[in-house]
Amino acid sequence: MATRFVLIDRDTPLLLPPNLRDWVAADHLVHFIVDAIEAIDLRQVRVNTRGTGSEQYPPQMMLSLLIYSYATGTFSSRSIEKSTYDSVPVRVLTADTHPDHDTLCNFRRENKALLAESFVKVLQLAQELKVLKFGQITVAADGTKVLANASKHSAVSYQRAGELMERLDKEVQQLMAKAEEADSTPLQDGLSIPQEITRRQERKAALAHARAEIEARAHARYTTQLVEHEQKLAERAAKKERGEKGGGKPPEGPTPDPQPKDQYNFTDPESRIMKASDGPHFEQSYNAQAAVEVNSRLIVGQRVSQSSNDKQELAPTLAAIPMEAGTINAVLVDSGFFSEKAVQQVEKNEAGEHPRTTVYAAVEKTSHHRSVADLEAKPEPVPPPAHASMKEVMQHRLKTAAGKALYKLRQQTVEPVFGIIKEALGFRHFRLRGQKKVSLEWTLVCLAYNLKRLHRLGVQLPNT
Repeated sequence: MATRFVLIDRDTPLLLPPNLRDWVAADHLVHFIVDAIEAIDLRQVRVNTRGTGSEQYPPQMMLSLLIYSYATGTFSSRSIEKSTYDSVPVRVLTADTHPDHDTLCNFRRENKALLAESFVKVLQLAQELKVLKFGQITVAADGTKVLANASKHSAVSYQRAGELMERLDKEVQQLMAKAEEADSTPLQDGLSIPQEITRRQERKAALAHARAEIEARAHARYTTQLVEHEQKLAERAAKKERGEKGGGKPPEGPTPDPQPKDQYNFTDPESRIMKASDGPHFEQSYNAQAAVEVNSRLIVGQRVSQSSNDKQELAPTLAAIPMEAGTINAVLVDSGFFSEKAVQQVEKNEAGEHPRTTVYAAVEKTSHHRSVADLEAKPEPVPPPAHASMKEVMQHRLKTAAGKALYKLRQQTVEPVFGIIKEALGFRHFRLRGQKKVSLEWTLVCLAYNLKRLHRLGVQLPNT
C-alpha cells in the first residue's frame, strides 16, 4: 500500500477569504487581550480629532498590540513592528495591518494617561469578574531593581569629575600655548587647536553640570536625613526620661556635602547606581515598586523610584494604589521597608488617629531554617507596653498566630510576581529613559502582567 501524505499546497490561492480569528486557538491570549481592551471604555487617549494628515490606527488596537507584545516578551518598537509580519497572533490582532516603529514609539510615549486609566479599568474588570474582591484588601509590597537604558560606564563620580576638570584645564592651557608658538609641532591630520580647545571646554561644562547635579542631590538627601536624625535624637531623649538605656553613642549628624563616590550618568541622568538584586555588584537601575493583592496575585499599585533602597518607599507605594482597587486592610513588607516614621505615615493620619490599615513588617532578617524550638506550639505573646517603640510593637505582631499566618503570604505573593515579570516575560531592563518615561513603561508591564494573569485564571469576559 502506498504511503499517504497530507497535501501541502502553497500555490493555489484561497477561494474564500479566511477568518483571521480562526488562525489561532479560541482560548489564545491574543483573543483575551483584544476582547478585554474592547470591553473597556477608554477616554484618556490622544488622537488627532481634526482629521488632518494620514489615517490613524485605532487606539484600542494600538493599546492591545503593546499589551500583547509586553505580555509575550517583545518590548522594543522595532521588534513589535517586525512581529506584525512574522507572528500569526499579532497579525490577527492588527488585522494584517503594520504600524511602524515610530508610530508605536510615539503612541507608547504620548499616552501616559491612557495607560494609567487602562490599569485602573483592568482592576475594575477583575472586580466584575469576581477575581479581585471589593472592599478591604490585603497587599504585599516590594521593590525590584530594573536596569536603566544606560551603562554604568557612562557615569562619573563627584571626585572623578573634579579630577577630569583639572586635567582639561591643563590641556586647554597647553593647547593655547602651542597655538602661540610659531614653530610648534603640528597636530595629526584632521585635528585643529581651536576645535580641540572647544571640545575640552564643552566636556568641562558637562562635568561641571554633573557636579552641580550631584551637589543638589546631596543637599536634598541631607534635608531628609536631618529630619530622621532629629527624630532619632528625640527618641533617645524620650527613652532617657523613662529611665531606659540610650543604646550606645548618639548617632552622627548628616552632612550636606556630596560623597566622593556619588555618581551622575550622562546617558540617563535620572537613573541611579544601585546594588543588584542577584549579586554584590552594582548596576545603573531604577527601583520598580509593586503592591500585589494576596488572593488574586494581581498588581494593584505600581510606581518607579530612584531610591536605591526601600526605606522611604512604603507610604508612596501604597499611595499609588487607586481608590477603585479598594481600601487597604493590611500591608505586608520585608525589613527593607521598615522604619518607625514609614509605619506611622501609613497607620496614623494627620490627626493622629488610627485608620484601618495595619502594617506587618519584618524588623530583622531571619533564617529560612526552622529549628525544633520553632516547631513547638507557643502561647500568644504578651502585648507590649503602651510606651513601647514601633519596633517592639512590630515584633509582637509577627509573633502572634494571626500575624505569622498573614506574613507568610508575603513571600508567596509579590516575589513570584517579580519572578514572572523578569523570567517569564523577560523584562529585565527599561527601553525608555528618564523617570517619567520609565514609569510609563512600568505601568505597561504591570498592565500586561495583570491581563495575562486573568487569562491564566481562565475567567470568562462579559459579552464574549
